[in-house]
Amino acid sequence: MSLLVVGLSHRSAPVSLLERATFNADAQIKLLQDTVAAEPAAEAAVLATCNRIELYADVDKFHAGVAELSTLLAQHSGVGLDELTPYLYVHYEDRAVHHLFSVACGLDSMVVGEGQILGQIKDSLAKAQELHSAGRLLNDLFQQALRVGKRAHSETGIDRAGQSLVTFGLQQLSSGTAVEAWARGKRALVIGAGSMSSLAAATLARAGVAEIVVANRTSDRAERLAQIITESPETDVSARAVPMDSVPFELTRADVAVSCTGATGLVLTADAVAAAVADRVSEDATAGSAAPLDDVREELPPTSVGVEDGCPLDLSAVQGASGFSVMGEAAVAGMDAATLEQHAAWVGGSAVDRREAARSTPEAELITELATMAATVGRIPERRRPEPVAHIPRPAPVLSLLDLAMPRDVDAAVHRLAGVRLVDIESLAEASADAPMAADVDAVRRIVSDEVAAFGAAQRAAHITPTVVALRAMAAEVVAGEIARLDGRLPGLDDKHRAEITQTVRRVVDKLLHAPTVRVKQLAAEPGGAGYADALRTLFDLDQETVASVSRAEEDSEISKNRGPA
Repeated sequence: MSLLVVGLSHRSAPVSLLERATFNADAQIKLLQDTVAAEPAAEAAVLATCNRIELYADVDKFHAGVAELSTLLAQHSGVGLDELTPYLYVHYEDRAVHHLFSVACGLDSMVVGEGQILGQIKDSLAKAQELHSAGRLLNDLFQQALRVGKRAHSETGIDRAGQSLVTFGLQQLSSGTAVEAWARGKRALVIGAGSMSSLAAATLARAGVAEIVVANRTSDRAERLAQIITESPETDVSARAVPMDSVPFELTRADVAVSCTGATGLVLTADAVAAAVADRVSEDATAGSAAPLDDVREELPPTSVGVEDGCPLDLSAVQGASGFSVMGEAAVAGMDAATLEQHAAWVGGSAVDRREAARSTPEAELITELATMAATVGRIPERRRPEPVAHIPRPAPVLSLLDLAMPRDVDAAVHRLAGVRLVDIESLAEASADAPMAADVDAVRRIVSDEVAAFGAAQRAAHITPTVVALRAMAAEVVAGEIARLDGRLPGLDDKHRAEITQTVRRVVDKLLHAPTVRVKQLAAEPGGAGYADALRTLFDLDQETVASVSRAEEDSEISKNRGPA
């Protein structure tokens, strides 16, 4: 096995780069075709989701394979290789298997434990099978990845560690309130009718929204999704389909909108969203958001500059130090050593009578230290108090937007609009980094480790199987040849005796081969056991083409079987 994966995801690359490197269906097909046409690769499969793009291949050379796969990813993504390379990750052989199994279990997802990735892996395998780019290795790998993912969800509580991206996004929009309570009675707009949009519509329906409007460029798909929602026995939600040019109007009525299309440009601009909520943001909230900074500054404590009798400082020179005592550090910033010494004497002298000793002594010591510093460096550097920052209240959101598209559907500038709350892939990535990890994650990791070991053993054992089959085929030919020679020497031998002799010879051969073939399979399944197949071929002088033909026949049979339901 020489399995290689080269890819990038939300864990390795910024969202801005992932947006540019997104592959549509046609680009994925061309990437697969070019990969299997390249010299180092014999098989290929692409796993493309909203936050990852990974190219899997069976290669005969590691370094050449990495270079070729990286170049192909760059070519078909439209992102330069120099720009893409720092964000690519590479996994080889067992590490590549471990990576895919972890992905299948949801351990590498933006939201840990989400199960949608299993459907995406299944789609990737189906596409590779359709294009005949997946051979025995990748068929075995992706089939077992699906089984591992299902096992993780059935045997552990990984589902409790995370949810689908849609559910997690709605939780972020609800800001701590239960999604069902937050969504109840709201009007929802779903833009797009693909798998993610369908999942969003179903999730909103279960959460109890009052109405769902589906907008899509293809009206048939939008109407079909709306019909499924309306006719679902699990919910009682009204749904209807609208054309894409109705989105601006529907946005003025919606309380929550979810967008996940395959568009390469923005679907919702900041201006369009601002126009949609312009009449719904309260005037009082808007006015409150523009509170002047002067009003904030008036709340600062009054300055003591100018009220300190006998202070040797030029008070007019320190009027800029608003809010500071003339005994403090900021009031004396920039003074030379001589003036500082006078000020220290004043602080430690007559001013003591006007202040509590507990407060005056530390300030006197501080200014003495400042004077020492000034004597050393010449002057105390200017130190300014930061300008007060006004807290600008934002009105409660009248429109909540969930952007699950990659590249993004909603202009990021919407984040700054009053009355709008936007959650997109980038903000989901930040939020999920702080999400608690369930104890079940450890159990899933153990499952992954066990399955990786089992897969490696099975692949190593399978590698020697064609050689064992060829050996037994050669033994059968020897038996047949000897029986034919016996017939020539004993032409009068009756059928009963001939059958008995033939069966006896075959039993002898089987018994002689049984122990060595069983043992060689066991040894080959262990790490480093790949050399046993070569040793067997050498010892018994097996024809390499015979072994290869057995291998091809088994591979074709396995691929045909795997094309059935997963």
